[in-house]
Amino acid sequence: MYAMIVRDWGEPADLQWTELADPELKRGEVAIDVKAIGCNFFDILMIQGKYQVKPPLPFAPGGEVAGVVRAVAPDVTGVRCGDRVFAMLGWGGFATIAVAPAATVVKMPDAMPFEHGAAFGIVYQTSYFALVYRAALQAGETLLVHAAAGGVGLAAVQIGRALGARVLGTAGSPEKCAIAKRHGADECFDYSTPDWVDKVKAATGGRGADVIYDPVGGDIFDLSTKCIAWCGRLLVIGFASGRIPSIQLNRVLLKNISIVGLHWGAYRQNEPEKIPQAMHALFEMYECGQVTPEVSSQYPLRQAARALAEIATRKSVGKVLLLP
Repeated sequence: MYAMIVRDWGEPADLQWTELADPELKRGEVAIDVKAIGCNFFDILMIQGKYQVKPPLPFAPGGEVAGVVRAVAPDVTGVRCGDRVFAMLGWGGFATIAVAPAATVVKMPDAMPFEHGAAFGIVYQTSYFALVYRAALQAGETLLVHAAAGGVGLAAVQIGRALGARVLGTAGSPEKCAIAKRHGADECFDYSTPDWVDKVKAATGGRGADVIYDPVGGDIFDLSTKCIAWCGRLLVIGFASGRIPSIQLNRVLLKNISIVGLHWGAYRQNEPEKIPQAMHALFEMYECGQVTPEVSSQYPLRQAARALAEIATRKSVGKVLLLP
């Protein structure tokens, strides 16, 4: 097998194409012949040693793959050799063969291509957990999604629309706003200029958004507190801007707003039963066309650094994939 390996903390350009022995399975593990790999912003942070999870060196990054089961440990039930699956890993996905805990392996719907499988798990789970379990988004409410043309952003736009919310978005260019609108946003504003706050207020009759979905942080988070509704919920998803923001608590008090965090990976340890429940709901949305991954670009596995650079420079739309 081959993998893109991190040997020391650095940058995606430091990844090394490496031949490795085929893996030997431990209890509860599944080996997958990888057909497509989803790239995520946290892959970059993990390579840099800046992520909250630091794998032991050396390792291959990569949190999600889709492919065909090639082997299962003797104690594994529920999947078998030849099944078409995707898996949500901690790391190890930038490889031609990936090993995943059986609990993270999901059989794909028959009509789902591998490219959609690799683009589906993490971003749709993240957005579903945020909107349903953390923010309790209700039909008829207004949802504002920042970075609405990115991976988790587009997923949030689609899920919000499926849940019956009115969806507004922000993105970094008119072209990206057009993509967000194509996927269900009623209106989308360019957040490269600060007047997006006034535009959100105008679009909501001065009331503001009931739920704000923020994977950006930094200045975007700061300004979001100026266009959130009474008793609104501000979802903290991530900090793609590079700055972790803080907030003056008088703003929380005056509008009765809630600041709500979402760390999807922690549900694996604390409430794992919610993950298959969410996946069942998401597959129903997928099969009736309410959610569909947007794959903007695909690269050979050897070009993982180029793929991650597209994400780091905010040039990507939806998901970026690697193909072994």
